[in-house]
Parts: sequence; structure tokens; C-alpha cells
Amino acid sequence: MKHSVPRIHAEHLPALLRAMPKAELHMHIEGSLEPELIFALAERNGVQLPYADVEALRAAYAFTDLQSFLDIYYAGASVLLHEQDFYDMARAYLNRAVADNVVHTEIFFDPQTHTARGVGMETVINGLYRACRDAEIEQGISASLILSFLRHLSEEEALQTLEDALPLRDRFIGVGLDSSEVGNPPEKFARVFGRCRELGLHLVAHAGEEGPPAYIWGALDVLHVERIDHGVQAEKDPVLMQRLVDEQIPLTVCPLSNLKLCVVDSLAAHNLPQLLKAGLKVTVNSDDPAYFGGYVNENYLQLFEATGMGAQEAYQLARNSLEASFVAAAQKEQWIALLDETFAQFARRTGDV
Repeated sequence: MKHSVPRIHAEHLPALLRAMPKAELHMHIEGSLEPELIFALAERNGVQLPYADVEALRAAYAFTDLQSFLDIYYAGASVLLHEQDFYDMARAYLNRAVADNVVHTEIFFDPQTHTARGVGMETVINGLYRACRDAEIEQGISASLILSFLRHLSEEEALQTLEDALPLRDRFIGVGLDSSEVGNPPEKFARVFGRCRELGLHLVAHAGEEGPPAYIWGALDVLHVERIDHGVQAEKDPVLMQRLVDEQIPLTVCPLSNLKLCVVDSLAAHNLPQLLKAGLKVTVNSDDPAYFGGYVNENYLQLFEATGMGAQEAYQLARNSLEASFVAAAQKEQWIALLDETFAQFARRTGDV
């Protein structure tokens, strides 16, 4: 459904993209670890890193595909040992989100990355949860946690991870599926997602990033997910595209991530504008912002500059993000009213009406 949007001149668009209220629905908290914080936590915890300094670590962020990124991603997570470490990491991200006018964020976390190193499940979840609550009280941002299973590991390990997390069930709202996609189809995790559905958890899964459209079908029909994370390969399957439109299944697309991991050759060639025009419920997100060169506003700014999209698309993407969030309908309506008012005020202030 197309909504009436005030005319905004192109030169005013970057400021509008920054100012508009938005939700971020695809962000891995471990992927928000900036090199400076990695080194600070390494020093605090006595962890030896295989990099001489911050510059050497940042220089290593030259990825050729998903796996080359994941290798360094897991190395960076090695500095996270104590509840305060997880708290500090989450607060650093939430500060960035507030600055980007994110009103709500649903944060992925990978407990298996940490429990495999001997870090307790409660250490991970309690640190992240406390940061979310403090940010909500002190900064007004709404934040929830989504526990993600690592798909390169077995389903038995995922089931055990779920059981280990259940005593803290009140601290996360759903589960997801991430890590190496190719060769690890959604069907591999049918039982654990079935169990999560019985528990009333929200269900999402990475599908159609590097994997084929068949993985998106599997995520929908076998895992029964409510959102598809990434999903850009859906364009290769017209029947799937129509289904995504008909059922308004949200796609949490991550433009800079797709560029850095060579899913697309350039942002100008990104298919997000085509997906949006086709009627899919597309959203813009940052994925692993410390590694991919930008938080959510930077994703909007670079994507819009490269593709030439305008205020109508900006409004639709922001509205999609709010509508696709796992919050009560009344709260969504409040945020959408704020979005409408932001556009109206912006047009009046810039003389675009």
C-alpha cells in the first residue's frame, strides 16, 4: 500500500533519512564490536589478540565472502568473557542506535560463540538484557533480544543451547538462524524451531543471502518463520516473490553487508529498490556494522545516494521496519504517527510543501 508523502527535494533527503524514526531488525550484537572496544576488552581481560593494534585489526576487515568475514568475527568475540563485557558492547551499539533515531531494535546474539569458550549462558544474556533495560530507561529506546543458532553446528547443539537458555526465557523474544548459510539449509533445524514455536517464541531465519531461493521456501514452510533475514535471492524465483508480496513477509535487508560480502557488485546494482517496487515488505538494517562500514543510517545514506531513491521510498522503508517489528500494534501506531509527523514537519521546515 502506497502512502501519501510530502515532496522532499533531493538535497534535503540525507537529513530526512537521519531524522526519521526507524526500527532496526537485523543486527548482530557481536558484529557491533568496534576495534577500539575489542582492544579495550582484551586489555581488561588479559586476552592476547593476533593483531598488533587497532589499525592492524581494522585493516584485516577485507572480506571476500561470508566465511572470510565469519572467521574474523569469531576471533573478535574472544574478548567477551564477563557480564560487563556484554553490557558494554550492547550499550555502545544502543548509543549509536539512539543517535541514528532508531526507536526500536531487535538484537541478534550468538550464545554458542561464547558458551563454546566456557562463558555461561546467563553471563551472555544478563549482560545484554541489562544494557537493553538501562538504555530504555535512560535514553528511551526500545530494545529486545533474539537468540540465534549457529547453522554450521548441529541441530543437537542448537537444542541444547535452547534448553540452556530457557531459565532466562523472559529475557529474549525469539530465535533466529545465522552463520554459514550455504550447505546448511533451514530443514536442518526443523525440530528446534518446532520446539521454539511450541514455546511461543518469535521465529526468524537468515535465508537467501548467499543461499538459493529454496532456502527461503524452507524457512517459511519448514521453520514457519515470521521474517526472512536478508532474502535478496528471492528475486530469482517469481513464484516466491509473489508469495512474499501476498503474505507480506518482511525481509530484513542489509545493503552494506551485501556489498562487503560480495553478494552484490555495487550498491547501485542492489536489488532493494526493485524488491520494494514489487511490493515486498523490505527493511534496511546494518547486520554487522563494525565490520561492514556503517550503522543503520549509513546504510540508508549510501543506498539512497547510489540508487537515486527518494522520499517516498524512505517513508516506506521506515514504515516497513516499524510494522515488521515484534511489538504491540498500539506501539507501532504511535511510532508510525511519529514518522508521519517527522515527514510533515521536515517538509514545512525545508519549504518543500
